[in-house]
Amino acid sequence: MSHLLSRLGIAGTALAMPGTAFAQDATLNSGDTAWIITATALVLFMSLPGLALFYGGLVRAKNFLSVLMKVYAIAALASIVWVVAGYSIAFGDSNGWWGGLNNMFLGNLTRESMSGTIPEVVFLAFQMTFAVITPALIVGAFVERVKFLPVMIFTALWILVVYAPVTNWIWGGGWLADKGLVDFAGGLVVHATAGISALVYVFMLGKRKGFPQDISVPHRPAVVMIGASMLWVGWFGFNGGSQLAADGGAGYALLSTHLAASMGTLSWIVLEAIQNKKATLVGAATGTIAGLATVTPAAGVLGPMGAMIIGLLGGVICYAAVSLIRVKLKIDDSLDVFAVHGVGGMLGILTLPFLSAAALGGTGDGDFMVQLIGTLAVVAWSAIASVVILGILKATLGLRVNDEQESEGLDFSLHGESAYND
Repeated sequence: MSHLLSRLGIAGTALAMPGTAFAQDATLNSGDTAWIITATALVLFMSLPGLALFYGGLVRAKNFLSVLMKVYAIAALASIVWVVAGYSIAFGDSNGWWGGLNNMFLGNLTRESMSGTIPEVVFLAFQMTFAVITPALIVGAFVERVKFLPVMIFTALWILVVYAPVTNWIWGGGWLADKGLVDFAGGLVVHATAGISALVYVFMLGKRKGFPQDISVPHRPAVVMIGASMLWVGWFGFNGGSQLAADGGAGYALLSTHLAASMGTLSWIVLEAIQNKKATLVGAATGTIAGLATVTPAAGVLGPMGAMIIGLLGGVICYAAVSLIRVKLKIDDSLDVFAVHGVGGMLGILTLPFLSAAALGGTGDGDFMVQLIGTLAVVAWSAIASVVILGILKATLGLRVNDEQESEGLDFSLHGESAYND
């Protein structure tokens, strides 16, 4: 998104601020509008049911519904928080650090408000689906041992304190946008914020009982693959829609997304076959997500060759990160949120300046030092804010279920249901 704005010579705040002079001069493009409406549906499809099924299939049977419940409830909660204040903070009149609260409850929105060539209501709905999936990604870190209410409170506060401000820094005309940072569809805004916060959550929550020896393998690999497939398809809207136009740039973003996902999948298959003599379906699906997460910040600036390279790097580096974090260091990031999303998103941000080179068919965008400064800032803010929010919740409500509830499984102990009834 920021790349498109820079190409058009339009400030991020001008695009997003309701009622601005830019909005008054804008002309609606029905093709762009139709595409972003479609992309909005595709990104929501990534969460519901894509991410829910992907994560749900990875846990033990007794915790399947609890994962679906968290993703489902977060989708509803994040949507409301976005309308109440998140959108205002992210895309209001930025002072460099946040957009303020002047547009709470969308008070400045009208049916005539425009964002570029699309109605502002379409833009905010598209952005809302990003605000839905980003905190939902964190769910994968703390499955099978976390209380429900603190997750909901954390989600609401996290969107307002971490996600929306970082969005403003990069996509809303903030200080990183001024520096020229390129994050096409959310390597930092989505994947780094979620990955770092997930890691903080894991450290403050603790490991699952019996980890790693007594934790069984994913209970439904087929469901994992179905969820990953939905994510793969939905990612076309995630990255292609971030062009905010139905044009060749969106087409390149779609192609780059697919090629990177393909290379991530194949690289994971090869690495598993070399290390374990067998390639697994769950591994292949994880490689797909690694490739997708890594290409996300760069999809709009890469050529086909750059996209294949970044997908390959995503598969290889994220595979190594999973082995290091969960296997060697025995950190119970249960579904590898940091290793895949955090590492993948930051890897894409930092390799973007090199892989977007014209020699590889790219646009030549991105300055490494700016990308590095942005990465360090987002990592630091996500970590500090998450520690504060979780520290307060841990001291008041507590974060973790008791031993009996954990042993019984969260499906029944927290929700009174079972995924599998005879």
